[in-house]
Amino acid sequence: MYMPEPGKQNAPTPPFLPCTCANLRRAARVVTKLYNRELLSDGIEITQFTLLMALNYVGEISQGELGELLALDSTSLTRMLKLLKHHGWVQSKQGNDRRIRLFRLTKAGREKFQQCLPHWKHAQEQLRAVLGEKTISELGSVLAEVTRASV
Repeated sequence: MYMPEPGKQNAPTPPFLPCTCANLRRAARVVTKLYNRELLSDGIEITQFTLLMALNYVGEISQGELGELLALDSTSLTRMLKLLKHHGWVQSKQGNDRRIRLFRLTKAGREKFQQCLPHWKHAQEQLRAVLGEKTISELGSVLAEVTRASV
């Protein structure tokens, strides 16, 4: 799955590599660039938007559960949450167990999510236009299966 930059629709398809991980990572980098281009005007990257989206979806969640949901290691997630807290988009509180921190969007975080949503949707539409509805649906299923099998 190669997503050429705008205006480069006839770019050659890169070769399939004998490593599934390399092919997945290459595709992820290209798709990440697409989403980041769309979100640039909002001053946010897809990694940050994904956290806002996840927190908007689940409401309140522990850091451990959020890490499991997004398949993120604790160190990376801590760094990302710290940045979102710095912007005032996320707040945390102590859970019933003192070792657990619960995270949720702030009002500013919900507003930021809503502000970014149209740009994210535009990236989604671009990907859907290139791949088609059937492939997008199949891709979602395959990626869910890969995630399930890899954990």
